[in-house]
Amino acid sequence: METYAKALLYAIPFFILLLVVEIVYGYFVKNQKYKVMDTVSSISSGFTNILKDSLGLGLILVSYPYLVEKLALTEIKATWLVWVVAFLVIDFAGYWNHRLSHKVNFFWNQHVIHHSSEEFNLACALRQSISNLIGYFPLFLLPAALVGVPYKVIAILAPIHLFAQFWYHTQHIGKMGWLEYIIITPSQHRVHHAINPEYIDKNLGQILCVWDRWFGTFQEELEDVPPQYGVLKPANTWNPVLINFQHLWRLIKDAWRTRSYWDKLRIWFMPTGWRPADVKEKYPIAIIENVYGFERFNTPSTKALNGYAIFQLFFTLFFLLFMFYNYSDIGFNGLLLFGAFVFVGIYGYTTLMDRSKYAVYIEVFRGLAGIVFIWLTKDWFGIDGFVSWGSLLVALYFFITILGGIYFTYFEKTNAVADLV
Repeated sequence: METYAKALLYAIPFFILLLVVEIVYGYFVKNQKYKVMDTVSSISSGFTNILKDSLGLGLILVSYPYLVEKLALTEIKATWLVWVVAFLVIDFAGYWNHRLSHKVNFFWNQHVIHHSSEEFNLACALRQSISNLIGYFPLFLLPAALVGVPYKVIAILAPIHLFAQFWYHTQHIGKMGWLEYIIITPSQHRVHHAINPEYIDKNLGQILCVWDRWFGTFQEELEDVPPQYGVLKPANTWNPVLINFQHLWRLIKDAWRTRSYWDKLRIWFMPTGWRPADVKEKYPIAIIENVYGFERFNTPSTKALNGYAIFQLFFTLFFLLFMFYNYSDIGFNGLLLFGAFVFVGIYGYTTLMDRSKYAVYIEVFRGLAGIVFIWLTKDWFGIDGFVSWGSLLVALYFFITILGGIYFTYFEKTNAVADLV
């Protein structure tokens, strides 16, 4: 986990830089694809995901090293061939894992966060799951294990394969000629994120588009069908934690409410969106029918709240970078507490962005908890060892958090403004 944390220390600033480049480009060409609240929500979602992964929170059903040890029929040495085989297996596995997430009710819950943004930009690529608490992906790597692809090769290629899926989440790049027949391009991925009937559940590949073409899930972006983004059951919140578990909560309620014991069992494994007939009739859920005419989610947003949301986002980024830089010194118990502060912080300020009345209680609580922690330990997880006044800066941040929660809940006028970067 420490190695992963060190990698994130460099990867996160790189991704943020690319976001800034796309925002600046959109500004100069007068074709902005970013909105403040949506962008903060997207990046915050990415923060929750890397926080979960860096702390190792989750249960791995079976690890790839175990599969190699028990099932390998031969062994491929680490030559150019093993890298090619490993890449193809990872991409093939990624396609089927992705397809499973789109086609089965239970697995959709861990992927819905990625599609929840009603915008399409590099920030939405960071909407990654925290609800995938059971790790089963190594099972898709059985072909690699059978031919003995070394674990180290998979360990190196897997994050590269993941990061390589970032760049094509953009509307500023058109079709790319002959590359459209080889790799996943921005045009193909715009189709994938769209809720148009022509585009639903298409283009499930991750790097190569050959799998979609072979298995019948490929769809070209059509000039007369502009993609509309989001999910058919809108999230209607900026809080990434709530988005992560919305679908699961609906499944739980439907399984509880239905009178059919058979439906209570099969609802989890039925196609995404399936509901028992009796529950569907008694408890209808609004679904977008006109993809060109639905009202996109928004909340009363002033310039002050936009600025405050960005302030919270950057301070959360600061916390994470400090955590990854000081990972081993903080220690496991310290990391769990540190992670809790960050996690509750994201939940708090995104709930405040929703204009939820209970957000103030979260913000005041975490602000007071942070100040009390600094007062008791005379430090903030060792930050004073780097900057003598570091803990005072963090205490000031928590004080501002308390004031912000109170001000934006009880005092600020909530006249909506155009929510544009």
